[in-house]
Order: sequence, then structure tokens, then C-alpha cells
Amino acid sequence: METFILETPTSHHHHMEADNDTGISEFLLLGLSEEPELQNIIFGLFLCMYLITVLGNLLIILAVSSDSHLHTPMYFFLTSLSFVDICFTSTTIPKMLWNIQTQSQVITYAGCLTQMYFFLNFGAWDDFLLIVMAYDRFVAICHPLHYTVIMNSRFCGLLVLVSWVISVLNSLLQSLMVLRLSFRKKVEIPHFFCELNQVVGQACSDTFLNDMVMNSVIMLLLGAPLAGILYSSSKIVSSVGRISSAQGKYKAFSTCASHLSAVSLFYCTSLGVYLSSAAPQSSHSSAVASVMYTVVTPMLNPFIYSLRNRDIKRALKRITGVPLM
Repeated sequence: METFILETPTSHHHHMEADNDTGISEFLLLGLSEEPELQNIIFGLFLCMYLITVLGNLLIILAVSSDSHLHTPMYFFLTSLSFVDICFTSTTIPKMLWNIQTQSQVITYAGCLTQMYFFLNFGAWDDFLLIVMAYDRFVAICHPLHYTVIMNSRFCGLLVLVSWVISVLNSLLQSLMVLRLSFRKKVEIPHFFCELNQVVGQACSDTFLNDMVMNSVIMLLLGAPLAGILYSSSKIVSSVGRISSAQGKYKAFSTCASHLSAVSLFYCTSLGVYLSSAAPQSSHSSAVASVMYTVVTPMLNPFIYSLRNRDIKRALKRITGVPLM
């Protein structure tokens, strides 16, 4: 296939030695807005959201690890999710804040690929952890007597490990697929991070294979989990319906409500971004929309889980000394 050859226009031959024969010098991240007066507002807003995300998720990790009552599968998955959320936001926001602060839009080719790799890795891992948590709730409510046998610590560790391995393989595949593309000297990405779709869209070589892989992976990574989560939710609802006492019903439902709200937030926002990026002219609106799942969802996850959860509130109160509602 001729697309494997990384072509460089003849006028750029003198750059070839420096550019390691790809003919690429730099990518420019245009960010959310070109307006200079908005930069400070964006900087302040994103810095706050980033700090809240890191602190909120760290608090959950601390609360769970410090309280021996919380050493159960559900909270093990929750701490994993908090850890992944911190990593997920750390792949994009610090670079964006740095670019605003230094008033430069540059990210190197290697930097862009690295960011893409880690973003895809933690994004997919986040996605898989949500399914694992749905499965955990499904077993807890539909098979309560076998719960401790099925969800033993070895199996829980294995679930998190397998979801990580799949995420790594996916992000490796997608990032290596980008390596075969050739780009112009100056590539402008209308986004605040190197989003796969946007980067592939800027390539000058044939991207058919990339698009095909990207879309089938999106179908698999969003479709299959969503189907699994919907199935387990329907099972949960039907078995909660069979619980006779009102208090039992409430307890069973409240453990799932927080999970369902986190899942729907993640899926609605990422599907929204995927659909909006499918429309060719709206790259800016898809950048704004992706703020939802790259920043807002990881920031809200700790609140969704802790504000509805008596055990976590108790553990947080013990650490911070502040009673939470």
C-alpha cells in the first residue's frame, strides 16, 4: 500500500534530517477559543475543575483505603475508577493550562502521539471499569448469596487487570495507526488536546483504514459495554421489584442509582461528542462538547458516588473531620 510511505514535499527536503524523515515539525492546538480576553477565564475555570477532580478523587481513594469496612469489591472498583479519572484528566488539562500560560499553541509530534495514547488508554479503561461496576452491582443484587464467592479478591483484581490490558491494546493499535499517516509541516488541530478523530482528519495521506478501525473500535467499546450495562440494569430493576420491604427496595436502588447516573453521564457525553464530530463543519462544537466527558464527568464522579453513600460519607468525616450532610 502506497500510504505506508511517509511523503515529504520536495520544498521541505532540507527539513528532513531534523524531522526524522516524517516531514513534521509541529502541531498547533488551537484550544477552545481564539479570543485573547477569554483565555484567562478558560484558564481559571479549567484549573479549578482540574483541582476539584484531583482532590475529589484522591479523597475517595484515601477514604476507602483508610476504612477497613470499605475493603469490598464495590469500593475497590470505585478507587480504581477514581485513580483512572485522575490520570484521564491529567493527560489533557495540564498541557492545555501550560499552553495558555506560555501563550503558545505548540505540541510536538511525539507529544501529540503520547497524549493520544494515554488519553485513549485511560478513556477506555474508565469505560471498562463502569461495566465492571455494573456487573458487581448485578451480582450483589441478583445473586446475593453467591456474591462473596463470585466476587473474590482474585477475580476483582483480574477484572481490573483485563480491562487495563484491553485498553492498552486498543490505544497502542490506534496510536500506531496514526504513525503511518503523513502530515503537512504545520498542523492546526481545532481542539484543546490531540483528539484522535481531529488528528486523523488533518492527515494528507489516505485515512480510510484509520477511520474504519476507529469506528469499529468505537462501536465495540461503546456499544458492547452499553448493552451489558443495560442488561444488568434491567435484571437489577426486576429483582429489586421482587423485594418485599420498602426499606430493602430503597437500599438496593440507592446503591445502583449513583452508578447509573455516572454511567449515563459518561455515555451521553461521549456519544454526543462522537455524533457531533461526525458532522464535518462542527469541529469547534465537538471540542466544547468533549469538555463534558474529559473534564466534567471525572470531576462529578466523586460527588455522584460520595454524596449518595453513607459509608463513604462516614469515612470522609473521619479523615477530614468535616461532617458531610
